[in-house]
Amino acid sequence: MPLVTFHVPRSLAPERVSGLCDAVHEALVDIARVPADDRFQILCRHDPADLRIDRTFLGVNRGPEAVIVEITFRMGRTESQKRALFSRIASSAFAKASLRPNDVMIVLTENTSLDWSFGGGIAQYAQAPAPV
Repeated sequence: MPLVTFHVPRSLAPERVSGLCDAVHEALVDIARVPADDRFQILCRHDPADLRIDRTFLGVNRGPEAVIVEITFRMGRTESQKRALFSRIASSAFAKASLRPNDVMIVLTENTSLDWSFGGGIAQYAQAPAPV
């Protein structure tokens, strides 16, 4: 179950944001083996003063349309899957949202099955309930 948060410039057109969201979800399904109906995304639009992204950090030239994609999911993906995920998201963001690959920053955070509750105060992914 990934939870994806998108930080995008307010000026980015809705259809491009939608394309970015689709690109990330499709990459998660194809590469990280996430079920197709497992889509939980949060979209945060920011004014230029509120989205401060270094334009040249680590020699990557970013433009004013740069975005940050935060993906939180359970542990278990290999290094090669993570690298492939980064690559696919960047290339698909270009194809589906006309975003330059250099303008897509991705941050992965992993946690355990016990760290998720989908409702009802229950850790649905956990093997057994904790003792009371």
